[in-house]
Amino acid sequence: MKLRFAPSPTGYLHVGNARIAITNALLAHRHGGQLILRLDDTDAERSRPEYAAAIEEDLAWLGIAWHGLVRQQDRTALYDAAAARLKASGHLYPCFESEEELRFKRELRAKQGKPPVYDRGALKMTQEQLERALANGKSPYWRFKLSPGSREWVDGVLGTRSVKLPPISDPVLIRADGSYLYTFTSVVDDIDMGISHIVRGEDHVTNTGVQLDIFAALGASTAALHFAHLPLLTDVDGGPLSKRLGGLGLRQMRRDGVEPAALVGYLAALGTSHDPRPGLPATLAAGFDLHSVSRSAARFDPRQMLALNRKMLHEMSYETALPRLR
Repeated sequence: MKLRFAPSPTGYLHVGNARIAITNALLAHRHGGQLILRLDDTDAERSRPEYAAAIEEDLAWLGIAWHGLVRQQDRTALYDAAAARLKASGHLYPCFESEEELRFKRELRAKQGKPPVYDRGALKMTQEQLERALANGKSPYWRFKLSPGSREWVDGVLGTRSVKLPPISDPVLIRADGSYLYTFTSVVDDIDMGISHIVRGEDHVTNTGVQLDIFAALGASTAALHFAHLPLLTDVDGGPLSKRLGGLGLRQMRRDGVEPAALVGYLAALGTSHDPRPGLPATLAAGFDLHSVSRSAARFDPRQMLALNRKMLHEMSYETALPRLR
């Protein structure tokens, strides 16, 4: 089993990221597998080295070890080669529409009662029009031409899933400045690294359907590739947790005195029928089963997590607690 955790170094980790990382670490420990830390830093404008360093530090705080660290910014040659293959096969095609032109198209389709899907207008360009656009100094961005059917897989948490591709706009894989988007680089890396299990949030379900199409276009077999999508976390009232992540960042929790074993134990049991018990991934892995994770959204209750933290502190020996009091 080979897994990866692929955060973007565009900010600090929060409990949602931590849950994904912890689940991957638990599976790697339980099955004697490997966990790769892969930094999705292709967005040069937003990625920061201090965020990358913080990700490593926070994962270590959670007791998560990785068997290799990969930075996507160091793998451009690999992406160039894969992109060249997709261009040659006709799966990638150049586009020149501005954001304003695309917005006009979406508004027009909305007035016509049509979904806001890209109309593939760039595919209708003649060779003369294409050459004129390039001669006028326009730099194309590149879209991936999705297949007309569906992509299906048996999800490790959600069960059988199917994504219909026609209602989805052909995704942009290469920006006009030549940089690559995660949708593409992730697939290329998963193929190159031999990743066998992809565990991430439920918000990636549609993305998985698209990426399975990219896997196929690159000639990669997905027969031995397993996906699992964890339902998103909500607050105690069932509302979106994402709006309240300011106080749920790992940096803030560390400053507030939260024990990593308490947070790991709480998140490991979240969405299951098991009572949480404190522990780091190496000690909790034996009792973890991905199939026990509910398909329903899990409610993150800071009060329950802090109660587990207090219990752990109360049971801590004086020798262990002393450094925390200084």
